[in-house]
Amino acid sequence: MTEHALPYRPPYDWPRLAAFLADHASPGVEAVTDGVYARTFRFADGFGTLRVAPAPDAPRMCVRFQAPSLDDAARGTVLARLRAMLDIDADPESIARGLSGDPSMSDLVRRRPGLRMPGAFDPFELTVRAILGQQVSVAAATRLAGRLVSAFGTKLPAEATAPGLTHAFPEPAQLVEADVSLVLNMPRARGRAIQGLAAAILDAPGLFAPEPDLETSVARLTALPGIGPWTAHYVAMRALGQPDAFPPGDVGLMRALDSGTGRPSRAGLLARAEAWRPWRAYAALHLWAEDADRRGAATPPT
Repeated sequence: MTEHALPYRPPYDWPRLAAFLADHASPGVEAVTDGVYARTFRFADGFGTLRVAPAPDAPRMCVRFQAPSLDDAARGTVLARLRAMLDIDADPESIARGLSGDPSMSDLVRRRPGLRMPGAFDPFELTVRAILGQQVSVAAATRLAGRLVSAFGTKLPAEATAPGLTHAFPEPAQLVEADVSLVLNMPRARGRAIQGLAAAILDAPGLFAPEPDLETSVARLTALPGIGPWTAHYVAMRALGQPDAFPPGDVGLMRALDSGTGRPSRAGLLARAEAWRPWRAYAALHLWAEDADRRGAATPPT
């Protein structure tokens, strides 16, 4: 097992990020145990597993690979994915300064320093999971994800598995003609959305390539069947690294802004969020954390 370090700028709220990843983990592919995030991954020569946890003595995340045939190039690709997923390159001081112009947001930032964006190890995987989570709870989406992985994912060879890690997440080619709705017993529109997403990726492998502006990213995503503005902004936040993405009309965000006089409207939420540019995605993260804490939950609903 080889180990690599990913240094970050403190503060870094790993417990909350790990809790978010735990709640949104796809069974068989991901697991979080005792503050350690683990997952399967595929590379050109096979499959492997990895484990991530903070170092006890320095501001860095430690990554341990279990993949004997993993070469330097493939390892570099996986580490780059982890950097994005763990928001390693964020500058928490700049984000805090940008949000602190709003007194209520300043209070949230002060109470939760180092809150990081839970990114995506793989944009396709994240978007499929977001579609599964439409109109259902996080727990229900997790169950659906586990069934999707079991039915359509690739079972790892015995030597590549680890406790709780048994499959690689399905690739687009494995889902483009799959009857996901029938197997998962969910609305056919969502199954067609997953098939449409898979077909779009196969037709345009650069579908999730970074765009210079948020509007272009959102327009590209909402052009796909079954992906509306909320899902598009959610994917832009977590998978495309767009720091100003902001899911419109999100109930959790409006609930967190209720100071006792009622929730803002959708239009009121968007107007309030203008003061948080260009860090609206991090503002949403703080509001979701506030809403979750008020409700006694670990993470917000999807």
